[in-house]
Amino acid sequence: MTHDRRREALAAWYHLLAHPEIRMDVEEQYDELLKAADEMEQAALISSSEWRTLVREAGVAFSHATEGVGRGT
Repeated sequence: MTHDRRREALAAWYHLLAHPEIRMDVEEQYDELLKAADEMEQAALISSSEWRTLVREAGVAFSHATEGVGRGT
């Protein structure tokens, strides 16, 4: 059962990473990704190493989405 919850939670996380909800700006998406990663770690669905990987991936996506913002591009 836990394996199914883990798989579903990770699938939902990666779906949100690739397809933010309508009207969700990049900061909201980033916050939701971090919150979901925290919840998965607290529920023991992922390890702390996996948590760090998810947080890193969310940060990279945030960085790419905000590149050039405020620089006239």
